[in-house]
Amino acid sequence: MRVYPSFVLGAALAACGGGGDDAAAIDADPGDDANAGDAAAAIDAAAVDAPAGTGNFSFFVTSLDTMRLQSGSQNGFGGNLGGLAGADAICQTAAAAVGFGHKTWRAFLSVYNNGAPIHAIDRIGNGPWYDRQGRLVAMDRAGLLMQRPAGDAAVVNDLPDETGQGTRRLGDTHDVMTGSNTLGQLDGTSAANTCNDWTSVQGPGTENLVRCGHAWPAMSGMHWIQAHRLRGCEPGINLVQNGGGTGYSVGAGGGWGAIYCFALQP
Repeated sequence: MRVYPSFVLGAALAACGGGGDDAAAIDADPGDDANAGDAAAAIDAAAVDAPAGTGNFSFFVTSLDTMRLQSGSQNGFGGNLGGLAGADAICQTAAAAVGFGHKTWRAFLSVYNNGAPIHAIDRIGNGPWYDRQGRLVAMDRAGLLMQRPAGDAAVVNDLPDETGQGTRRLGDTHDVMTGSNTLGQLDGTSAANTCNDWTSVQGPGTENLVRCGHAWPAMSGMHWIQAHRLRGCEPGINLVQNGGGTGYSVGAGGGWGAIYCFALQP
């Protein structure tokens, strides 16, 4: 197995204009289309052996670092993840960067799919699911589909990224894109409710249409799948608590347009 240490990720981020964990709002720039493939190739060349253990790793929130790195943009992907296939590839790449690319990973996202919805909950297997440190997230779907998953309290109240760290340490980071309701099913009646099935970075006209959950409980919502709707589908990052935020980006309300990722087998 292979893992990319933090200094390798940092170097690759710097190469593509990335930064650190900026506790500040970053203006959305849909035109920022730096080549993410070159950056991904750069960290692949610098991979090292993964540590032993934690073989049941099967859940994470995509980190700020991986979303910047894979998108080739300081502002992340926005609502254009390349559809479900692209979102799954984001999960797969993030997992591979910490030594778990041999598992099959799926993004917890729903899509309208021309009126034949594909629901997030039907994409992720049956559990159990564990974080990078081997801590329980949920034993099964029933335990998962609660306001906070029925797992280790330290995990479920600050859902961790692929490194096993919670994101709250970075600031106002709770918003995670799902396009789903509390049952893990499509929340909406058209592709507009999923940033055109995760292929659009449109800003104006997409306000309050796309559902997000909260990686940690907040005043604006407690549920990890269905908390409130995003301000829009543009790329953008905001780590400052400023209410609902400003602009039309996926990160305006607090975050960077992260997604949840699950391995089909623990």
